[in-house]
Amino acid sequence: MHKINEKFIMNTLDILKNPIKNELSIFEKRFRENVLAEGGTINTILGYLIQRKGKQLRPLLVLLSAGACGEINDKTYTAATFVELMHTATLIHDDVVDDSHMRRNFLTINSLWKNKIAVLVGDYLLARGLLLAVKKGEYAMLETISEAVDMMSRGEILQIKKSRQLNITEEEYFEIIRQKTASLIAACTKIGAQSATDNPELLENMYQFGLNLGIAFQIRDDLFDYEAENQTGKPSGNDIQEKKLTLPLIFTRNKSNWRQRRKLLKIIKSKRSAEYKLANIVTLVDSKGGFDYAQREMLSYKEKALSHLEKLPDSEYKKSLVMLVDYVIDRKQ
Repeated sequence: MHKINEKFIMNTLDILKNPIKNELSIFEKRFRENVLAEGGTINTILGYLIQRKGKQLRPLLVLLSAGACGEINDKTYTAATFVELMHTATLIHDDVVDDSHMRRNFLTINSLWKNKIAVLVGDYLLARGLLLAVKKGEYAMLETISEAVDMMSRGEILQIKKSRQLNITEEEYFEIIRQKTASLIAACTKIGAQSATDNPELLENMYQFGLNLGIAFQIRDDLFDYEAENQTGKPSGNDIQEKKLTLPLIFTRNKSNWRQRRKLLKIIKSKRSAEYKLANIVTLVDSKGGFDYAQREMLSYKEKALSHLEKLPDSEYKKSLVMLVDYVIDRKQ
């Protein structure tokens, strides 16, 4: 897998934010106001979360989609805040389910305050997001995000089921990532557009843009797991340890004879370390062209996403969305 210049990637992220610098500041203020409680332990935890914010990809998508389809307004800030509250809540719950102790190179909430507190903080953020949408009367937005969360839950359950059976097909893999990851990214681009226009064709176009971008995003995320040194803040080989068969492995299994498939499954099921499994599986996957295949699929979905942006009028927001698509593919974390 090719190496990417990290400095170039970070510059790209800074540049694509230029059209919405002021709007991002307003969003961050709104987000803090909607997160922080009146005091006590929960504020300490929430303060920890705010200080360790990620790339804010989803609010970026909301703001840029609104700008590309009309004008950024109060509804847009509500949408960006709502989606970040929901996303942060799902990450906290995911860390509990996966028993993860690191995210973005920082300790997770469950590792610092234990699972019970982490689940309750996630529930609190979900409630804050729902209350925000209801108080603002944004019922269409509430429906879009609720549908995405429903799909995310279904995708997670299907993945757990298939991880136990180790018989996931390529079709099922794409259904899982469409539900688990792409549905929320598609919701972001749709509600961003929804805050600026009521044109049904434009809303559907932006939803499809987000859906294809989300699938490309998840394939890139899955490829990180095979890299001995990555900057995601999660250990390499984590998916393999959890018996999650992602696209490179599924392709390799399908291209293998029965002896090779047996060897592959034996490594996955073994009690050996993640490092041992990763080293052996990377060799097998590389020999069958699994990484190249996953890269081609990722780039195919990237092109599908870009084709939907071509339907938008030229603007600085559209240019930033194009850059954001490239960033998703080239990022190192």
